[in-house]
Amino acid sequence: MVDLSFLKKFTKDDPKKMHRYITLYLDVAPKTFEEMQRNLIDKDWEQLRINAHSLKPQADFMGIASLKDELIKIEEAVKDNNLDIIETLFNTSVSISVQSEMVLKELLDEY
Repeated sequence: MVDLSFLKKFTKDDPKKMHRYITLYLDVAPKTFEEMQRNLIDKDWEQLRINAHSLKPQADFMGIASLKDELIKIEEAVKDNNLDIIETLFNTSVSISVQSEMVLKELLDEY
């Protein structure tokens, strides 16, 4: 679910940098999902797409490919006006995020 290979290479396996980037992700991702939840409630599809887009590279950076894939699906659903599947995609994204955050918090102890 979480593959830190890219982050390790990017930080040259520096524990302080690894810790900083993981902590940053753990701070930003939940806030972005809260905002996306509000977008969903408000039916603000364009802002939902923007938020999904902004979180995508961060998920990629943390090696959470399944989350990145779901965020891409949200973007595409908004672009295609396929609004009936967005809530399901969002819920799947949140589930992946929560699971990966638990893994990252455990890994944080190593850095």
